[in-house]
Amino acid sequence: MSGNAVAKAPLAHAPVRLRSLTWSVFVPMALYGTGAGAAAPMYALRALDLGASIGSAGVIVALGGLGMVLTDLPAGRIVARIGERGAIGLGSLLGLIGILAAIVAPNLGVLAAGMLLNGAAGAVWGLARQTYIVAVVPPADRGRALSTLAGAHRLGFFCGPFLGAGLVHGMGPNGALWLQCVTTVLSGCALVAIRGVDDDARSGGHTLRSVVVENRRLLGTLGSAALLTGAARAARQALLPLWAAHIGLSPAATSLIFGVSGAVDVLMSYPAGVWLDRRGRRATGVPSMICFAAGYAVLPWTGTALTMGLAAVLLGLANGISNGLIMTVGADVAPEHRRAEFLGAWRLTHDVGMFAGPIAVGVISSVAVLGAAAFALALSAAAGAVAMYRWFPGVVGADSLDRAIAVRPSTDSMVA
Repeated sequence: MSGNAVAKAPLAHAPVRLRSLTWSVFVPMALYGTGAGAAAPMYALRALDLGASIGSAGVIVALGGLGMVLTDLPAGRIVARIGERGAIGLGSLLGLIGILAAIVAPNLGVLAAGMLLNGAAGAVWGLARQTYIVAVVPPADRGRALSTLAGAHRLGFFCGPFLGAGLVHGMGPNGALWLQCVTTVLSGCALVAIRGVDDDARSGGHTLRSVVVENRRLLGTLGSAALLTGAARAARQALLPLWAAHIGLSPAATSLIFGVSGAVDVLMSYPAGVWLDRRGRRATGVPSMICFAAGYAVLPWTGTALTMGLAAVLLGLANGISNGLIMTVGADVAPEHRRAEFLGAWRLTHDVGMFAGPIAVGVISSVAVLGAAAFALALSAAAGAVAMYRWFPGVVGADSLDRAIAVRPSTDSMVA
């Protein structure tokens, strides 16, 4: 399959302008992120309320990531079978049940089940919104569309803790969880109302296993870069607060550093999408991973709020530059008639990294010094930059996209 064939692959709908997706997709995504951002730090507190130790609370929170990893592959089949709108409705229902379970949980077991359901809901929700964008947006605008989608979620996630603070003050941790209930329902209803995607863009009866096997080389090469990106993104959420405590910063200073880093991340969302479309996937991915590597490498040398803040801003810049990158590359190389199943497997590579990154920080820091975890992450991010330079495509339709797709077996290209 040539790069031009990918660039001109038929869409399930006539191409739409990004502006027309503002109220139907991007605003609901920001709303969904607002609830998630408000509730994210409250699940650990909910676990502590139920008698968990600090270590157990961390494990329970991590179950959300595990639920996402376990559901990524089935999510591809779900979207292929019932379509994007049906999958968003199902994901919203699963998320609502998970949040309510966390609110009313009488013990840690029920809370753990709620976290698993939340993760499963995120996998279904995320894949459905991605496949919808890929189906209705022209390939030339794909980077901006997916970066805006991811940026809308990050903006909501950034604002959520501030908007939920009053509810938490009056109702405790459950106040933020009730806010997440409301935003999940509202955003789910808004996205279910979008127009559906034609069935001929969906799977032609291929099994999930066959899709993974046919694309195993693609998932093993480009997917390795996606995995390392996921690890670099998620590990900063675990490493930065631990390092702040290590150098004696106050919780207020730590929160301020996170806020500034998050603001840089959000501000980079749309420019990152423009760069993706104009300069290509490799020209975006390699600099983002270099910034990750540099940020983690300098972190152990910081000892004040200012120097650590500069490292955190560099990591926020890296995260912002990579905004929408992994979704866009997956969309570029996905087989047209098995898109949902492939993207489910593609998301799994990234989400495994998201799940493993914070765990790696804990394991390495428990057997060595905390700085060793930062250096290990710097090396893995550098390896990600090398993988992206070797395998990531450039601009859609260019010869570099042919090189990325060339790792797909010939049997796959014949049926694509």
